[in-house]
Amino acid sequence: MERTPNVLQVRLLGGFDLRSGAGHDLPPPGRKVRALMACLALSPGKSWPREKLMALLWSDRGDEQARASLRQALAELRRSLGDPSPLWSDNDTVSVDPAMVAVDAIMFERLARTERLEEAAALYRGTLLDGHGVRDDAFEDWLRVERVRLHELAVGVLDRYARSQTGDAAIAAAQRLLQLDPAREETHRMLMRLYAAAGQRTQALRQYQQCRDILDRELQASPDAETERLFGKIQKEAMPALPTSASTAKPDIAAAPEGKPSIAVLRFTNLSGDPGQQYFSDGITEDIVTELSRYRSLFVIARPVDLDAARHRLEVRYIVEGSVRRAGGQLRVTAQLIDAASRAHLWAERYDREVEDIFAVQDEIARTIAATLEGRVAASDIERAKRKPTWDLAAYDYFLRGRERDAYFDHGAAETFFARAAELDPGYVHAHAYRATALTVLYWLELDPEKLRRAEACARTALSLDDHDGISHEAMGYVALHQRKFDLAGIHLDRAVNLNPNNVTSQATRALWLVRTGRPEEALQILEAAMRRDPFSPTWLWEVRFISLFHLRRYDEAIAALRNMATFHSWHYAHFPAAYAHAGKADEAHRELAQFLSARPRATSAVVASVEPYSEPALLDHLLEGLRKAGLPE
Repeated sequence: MERTPNVLQVRLLGGFDLRSGAGHDLPPPGRKVRALMACLALSPGKSWPREKLMALLWSDRGDEQARASLRQALAELRRSLGDPSPLWSDNDTVSVDPAMVAVDAIMFERLARTERLEEAAALYRGTLLDGHGVRDDAFEDWLRVERVRLHELAVGVLDRYARSQTGDAAIAAAQRLLQLDPAREETHRMLMRLYAAAGQRTQALRQYQQCRDILDRELQASPDAETERLFGKIQKEAMPALPTSASTAKPDIAAAPEGKPSIAVLRFTNLSGDPGQQYFSDGITEDIVTELSRYRSLFVIARPVDLDAARHRLEVRYIVEGSVRRAGGQLRVTAQLIDAASRAHLWAERYDREVEDIFAVQDEIARTIAATLEGRVAASDIERAKRKPTWDLAAYDYFLRGRERDAYFDHGAAETFFARAAELDPGYVHAHAYRATALTVLYWLELDPEKLRRAEACARTALSLDDHDGISHEAMGYVALHQRKFDLAGIHLDRAVNLNPNNVTSQATRALWLVRTGRPEEALQILEAAMRRDPFSPTWLWEVRFISLFHLRRYDEAIAALRNMATFHSWHYAHFPAAYAHAGKADEAHRELAQFLSARPRATSAVVASVEPYSEPALLDHLLEGLRKAGLPE
């Protein structure tokens, strides 16, 4: 940054430091004061309400204590900045004079919007406030969002700059881009093309190997089809051509979705003679799906209802089916892998074990299927994931009971079961994550803010136990959505989908976030893809489909979607009258509103507005307008 007399130089990218206009280092303030300066410097000229700064930096303190802490921090900051100070404050707000500060992050953002890409790239020296966070959840959430925003902007700048260059300059820019995001497959492909164009085909092939190793290590993923095609093309160019013979060519195998072997896991049959044990066999089925989903080279479809449904309604190449018999402390699990086209049995096994061995059986089934399909055993992928459900069978049993009640919208009972599972095994990641989701739904139903606070605590516990678990990020995203922290929700839901693209509920929860933030068309596309993957998906996905169609003004389709739900709770009844009213069907709207008011006698437009989380006021107004047309009081 150019130095200007009397203009404070603020560096926030790659660390933190303050320098006078003459280039002299200023005394470093304390950690909270640095955080305060970062907030102010990232928005020079903006008047920050004192209450907002207090909530951001001292959220764990009472109002008086937080106010005193802010006064003390401002005094320390003034001492560090010296005279004349760019800091301005009154009883209500705090700001910095934009004419008296030069902030590297602000200059970077301005240059990023121009063609001065090389200068912009040079300014981005690292993560915002690298190594200078504070122990306050509210500030860390704010910092996380700002870091992601600036990081993505830097990736875009370097990508544009690399594409504008040729030869060594382009390679150098792409290499730096890869340092910012080592798992960005598009950058690996860019480098492969640049090396190949420069005649460095061996280096291009090495770049592919590096890409494959990083994706496997960081994401437990494999290169996508475009990368594989590019690798094959470069490899072919690097090697002498071999003669081919039509007589020896192998017949093509039917293409699977995404170029991967597709596999459906059917509902394991309960042979225990007790219908009440169905939750146990269902839970085992879902956990086998989860374990198989960790193999990114497989395209896993969540369980259909039966074998005929899988054959006729799903275009899959392989099917897994089995049964579970539980009697006392003994367990028998059978599993078999079937080629859907030929109906040939590729593998079958029976496991007679103690009940406590169920987790080892699940692992073995998933590992054997993956090995059979891929021709190799990728056990290290699962072991490296370190996301075993629990080794406490009682905790696991409570967890499965919770999932069963959750599927029937009995969220109170589900939350109790998840809480008990977490109590028996405090390290049980998914017990905390599922409990967070159940508590969030209870908050939505009961309008009890305490439940949302507990939900956030459970989600944070899950993430602290395993920050690489997609279900935990999904739970945190769902909580943040209902806290109306829309940017934070998007960060966690994107992370959930990246960690496990095969998870239908993570895709659907992200679709819910998309429609709540004004992107219903994109939400509908994602949701339809998820429902194609699992035609017998959880009933609440129809609610998300309704909301997407409703805000696309496709009211008749929205009503038909909601009618597909197998179970309703009181707030679902608010959707029908709004949709019917907008569709011009007044009689149906009045009838459905009466049913809603019988379930929620005190409901008003204001109450609905407090429940429905939308980032765009126009979306909420659209819903409320329909309810007012139907006759809902203000």
